[in-house]
Amino acid sequence: MTGRGRFITFEGIDGAGKSTQHQWLIEHLRKQGRDVVATREPGGTPLGEKLRAVLLSESMHLETEALLMFAARREHIELVIEPALARGAWVVCDRFVDASMAYQGGGRGLALSRLAELADWTVGDLLPDQTFLFDLPVGIALQRLQSATQSPDRFEREQVDFFERVRASYLDIARKSPHRVCVIDACLSQPEIQVILKELVITN
Repeated sequence: MTGRGRFITFEGIDGAGKSTQHQWLIEHLRKQGRDVVATREPGGTPLGEKLRAVLLSESMHLETEALLMFAARREHIELVIEPALARGAWVVCDRFVDASMAYQGGGRGLALSRLAELADWTVGDLLPDQTFLFDLPVGIALQRLQSATQSPDRFEREQVDFFERVRASYLDIARKSPHRVCVIDACLSQPEIQVILKELVITN
């Protein structure tokens, strides 16, 4: 009988390079013969991708933003994450609930207690087995965004102080959950980061 799969998430401010490493780890695990589901938030389902398009382009009240994020997440858990874990697959997700705490909580200033209520309602006790937090100074992240992104989305257009708050929130999450969150220096080269990922990912 196949056991429950593993749930790995990638987090970090925009420009940290996590999406590139997210794809690399997926390919690395598949080469090892593992059944890997690659997904992202917001998104991951047909409805989630429609909500993603709205969230990344339309201005809205901060509470509306949070509610849509968690609505997409609820659908994602129900249709993708839980079924994959139940059949023994590995789910490797670009952002999860930590992103809401960092972006809507730290960045936007929405009360963490309110976000925690939404998480309790929609996510329950589902947490990643392992989270890789890609951390680097905001100035470097914004330089990367400017050189790599021709059409920045609504989040990528935010100011320095917004990203400073998001980064601080992420690091606070890491301090409070050292057993789950692995902080990776995103200033390192891609090959150096890949060596670290291979060493840190828990495969048993």
